[in-house]
Amino acid sequence: MKYNYKITIDNYKPTVLDFFKSFYLGNEKLKALKNHIWINDLPCDMTSGLELDDVLTIDDQKGLDIKPLNVRIDILYEDDNLLIINKPCYCHIHSDGNKNTENTLANMVAAYYVRKGLDMPVRYIHRLDYETTGIIIFAKDPLTMSALSSELENHSLRRDYLAFVEGIISNDIIIDKPIGRNRHNSQKYLISKTGKKAITICHPIGQYKNKSLVRLTLKTGRTHQIRVHMTSIGHPLLGDMLYGGNIKYIKRVALHSYYVSFINPVTKKKIELTSKLPTDMEKIKAK
Repeated sequence: MKYNYKITIDNYKPTVLDFFKSFYLGNEKLKALKNHIWINDLPCDMTSGLELDDVLTIDDQKGLDIKPLNVRIDILYEDDNLLIINKPCYCHIHSDGNKNTENTLANMVAAYYVRKGLDMPVRYIHRLDYETTGIIIFAKDPLTMSALSSELENHSLRRDYLAFVEGIISNDIIIDKPIGRNRHNSQKYLISKTGKKAITICHPIGQYKNKSLVRLTLKTGRTHQIRVHMTSIGHPLLGDMLYGGNIKYIKRVALHSYYVSFINPVTKKKIELTSKLPTDMEKIKAK
């Protein structure tokens, strides 16, 4: 599919290569685009100069890559570069290569693209666990995908979660503990000296009898990071059977992707979104 980018840089004249590198495109992607770029509809190369208001067109020669599933999606925000939606619980983000191959959020997004007449791959920036609800970001074009993946890696893309945990938390907690795989259970992760660095900031929102609602900010993005970290300090998430959480109040992991903040790499506009607690988590307050 072809994508257009209007040049808004007016303080210097970058080359096409300069422009691409500002989106952190790797060498492999640059090589693939080499003969598929135009300036104002005229063929160009990587050394061609760009001026204010030029339109740079690229063709990544990729179209829709998964089977559409015609299920409604809850859209929180959309523009030419982004699709941000509210993920329901009990939903995989993408195929796991086994039995969950077509009934995923990515398949639902594919159907939305078909309805909109968009022949493009489904590109998710980050992932949420099967039971986790809330904000998930999709990129519509390859440059946005590359730039936001870099933002995610260097932690300038902020993601906050809401969770109900066991016990009372009344003060902020910084959890700085490395996380690694559990060699005895391939589905689990644990605190490990040889694991990858992981930092979570826990801020209490409210206390409800023997449980707390907390806001969690990820400074790193390890698999099961919140679940492992909160269990490690004696406050497992409610409903988290895998890590010993109480299932009395809710039958799934009580975790919700609540807030994101980042800069749209194409428009340079700040994107800041929240997603309210789902009903099953809201009901925990009264239990």
